[in-house]
Amino acid sequence: MSDVTVQVRIPTVLRPLVGGVSVVESSGATVGALFEQLERAHPGLGARLLGGDGRLHPFVNVFVGDEDVRYLQGVDTPIPDGAEVSILPAVAGG
Repeated sequence: MSDVTVQVRIPTVLRPLVGGVSVVESSGATVGALFEQLERAHPGLGARLLGGDGRLHPFVNVFVGDEDVRYLQGVDTPIPDGAEVSILPAVAGG
């Protein structure tokens, strides 16, 4: 499986880590590989997305297209070429 180019939508709370932009272009064959590449390009971003165990933080939702990766293969979810990945903070309230 080779890396694919991906458009990644960045939520407002994480934009200071990526120069203030709402979309970055990166690459990765899986969500985990994509996050590794994002961390190399934007140090500190990876720690905001993944825990020390390499799994998604519970307060971060990630979608490949319209599919929540938690219901797919998590960080091992493959990314099809040209896909859009969206990172969304979980919303809590009461």
